[in-house]
Amino acid sequence: MTIIFDRHSDQNDGRDETVEKNQGIVKEEETELVLDASFEAPHTNSFGHTFRDYDAESERRRGVEEFYRVNHIGQTVDFVRKRREEYGRLNRTEMSIWECCELLNEFIDESDPDMDEPQIEHLLQTAEAIRKDYPDEDWLHLTGLIHDLGKVLLHPSFGELPQWAVVGDTYPVGCAFDESIVHHKYFKENQDYDNPSYNTKYGIYTEGCGLDNVFMSWGHDDYMYLVAKENQTTLPSASLFIIRYHSFYALHKSEAYKHLMNKEDRENMKWLKVFNKYDLYSKSKVRVNVEEVKPYYLSLINKYFPAKLKW
Repeated sequence: MTIIFDRHSDQNDGRDETVEKNQGIVKEEETELVLDASFEAPHTNSFGHTFRDYDAESERRRGVEEFYRVNHIGQTVDFVRKRREEYGRLNRTEMSIWECCELLNEFIDESDPDMDEPQIEHLLQTAEAIRKDYPDEDWLHLTGLIHDLGKVLLHPSFGELPQWAVVGDTYPVGCAFDESIVHHKYFKENQDYDNPSYNTKYGIYTEGCGLDNVFMSWGHDDYMYLVAKENQTTLPSASLFIIRYHSFYALHKSEAYKHLMNKEDRENMKWLKVFNKYDLYSKSKVRVNVEEVKPYYLSLINKYFPAKLKW
């Protein structure tokens, strides 16, 4: 696979003039962890629209909305419990982190209104953007690389789950679906919507119970979290938090469900807010030279993971 990217090419794209402006934006979003602004967030995604605009007229809009209609109907407490039990056994295969990265080459995320590139490009774009701004936080570089690896659930050897059960924004089940969740209207067809045990603010949870005790809609986030945790990664808790909740936009964009968070969640949330900038705004046409950066990421994989993981 040949992908070309000059890690120092930003001097040619006229972005220097916007450093001060963008730096102000970042400081407004991140009140406790401030970026050095060397990564400049583009104004538009790879389709030329603003990011996460689910109403923008594009060739993907109708498909994305249909994706969320099916997703919101199917993600029930019963469905999530069964998938966690099934995939939590980690008895599908054994492979390395990099082998998993290569499996993602053939998949495109149908829920994403911002890009239609193979997944490995997004992983490397995210990781390299973080690496530029946080050269000493190697755990965060690796988190950028692996955060979407759970999308291997789309692969035939993993049961070839439908996209609505793998990708897209995530949210708690077992309590009321917050109105900030994209295409919220389709939850009315979810069997849990009118269930009095599940449709209140707290549902089956208690205030401050901690997000680790909350059932999240099933998908690649929760699966990769289970894989990393059960394979005894030495990545810090902030990394596992990012992996499990990076698609939880109702929380980190709209601040919904904060009543379920505990102290550790609030501490880790600082890093998730940092990560989110790179996860979202690196979805561009910038290309990465895989062979050039591969040795570095292999060294990080060896540092934080066993050679082979159970999946």
